[in-house]
Amino acid sequence: MFDTKLTRRSVLVAGATTALAMPFVRPSWAAPDTVRALMWEAYLLPDQITAFEEANKVKFVPSFFDGNSEAYNKLRVGGSKEFDLVQADGFWPQLYFREGLLRAVDYSKVPNASGYLPEFEAEAFKVLSDPQSGKKIGFPFCWGAYGITYDAGKVPPERTETLECMFSSDYSGMLSTSARFEENIALAALLVTDRLGSRDKPRPDGKPFNPYVLSDEELAEVEKLLIQQKSLLLTRYQDNPTLFQLLQSGAVVAATEFAQVFRQLLTAEAQGAAPVDFRHALKMKEGGLGWVDTWLVTSGVQDGAKFDLCNSFIDLMISPEVMKKIGEVAGCSTTVDLRSISNETERKLFLMDRSNEIADLFMFDQPSSPEKWERVWSNVQAA
Repeated sequence: MFDTKLTRRSVLVAGATTALAMPFVRPSWAAPDTVRALMWEAYLLPDQITAFEEANKVKFVPSFFDGNSEAYNKLRVGGSKEFDLVQADGFWPQLYFREGLLRAVDYSKVPNASGYLPEFEAEAFKVLSDPQSGKKIGFPFCWGAYGITYDAGKVPPERTETLECMFSSDYSGMLSTSARFEENIALAALLVTDRLGSRDKPRPDGKPFNPYVLSDEELAEVEKLLIQQKSLLLTRYQDNPTLFQLLQSGAVVAATEFAQVFRQLLTAEAQGAAPVDFRHALKMKEGGLGWVDTWLVTSGVQDGAKFDLCNSFIDLMISPEVMKKIGEVAGCSTTVDLRSISNETERKLFLMDRSNEIADLFMFDQPSSPEKWERVWSNVQAA
């Protein structure tokens, strides 16, 4: 249930609802025919898209991608002219902006941007600012981490305060990680660089430590560590349903994942499954990996009717009532503050009171040498 008290947030909700109910009148000569978006399919809400189309007399045309690399390649090949909006996470938006694929945005043109959690407000969330010019380049949407979901009855919580947990022989045959090589390498890199004490030494790119920018020595140690871990894993899961079954059955006691299975496990318990003290660790002493999905406007959009329409669409997407639906459908935490319209269970489920932890996580990024990373992963798989 949404909070019916008259607060600033409820006014924003009412404003967005009114906008959906009252068609936006625009001179026919100025009306763009379409809004074209390159996005993750999980975030598509058909009823909201239909309402947006009817209100603005346009056609919303989505195209989908599986990962940032795919979206990046599509944008580089003329995509900034083919798409008006694009989604990305971590530091990818900064890469897009450096290569001229995005335009700067203006938060004052998107009223619902005033509803962000403190960590995601314009001045606080520097990931969506261009380091050179300081211009804002996008709007945060949903967030999460590649953390550790574990059975606290079998794995003491203090053990998950360090990444050593996922490489411990104490849980041999009862651990699991995803089959995604970038997350596995980056997470192992946090442990390796902590052990080596190499983070404060001159980095390969001359910048502060980033687990996606590793020296050859560090990559070699990561490869050794992942090969050692291989014998401790029950499996590298391919999908969330598989991991859900492994954790719920007790076959796996700790696994790295995006908190989606953690939410499914808590929901299952609320619906009558046997109670188990499942918890999710976001940040370990060596650090953690985080992601923030964002809405971005491509450089193919000029000031005027199309830019206004893109801002209106983003404003709708980050409105509280839509963000709450997004969280429920996609199973992720949102960057907009929904605590006043959420109950205690929802606040726990979607980590609403833990958003401050995002500040200490290393954002997903592009590996500095994809070829070397792929070779490391190939060697791990072949071992």
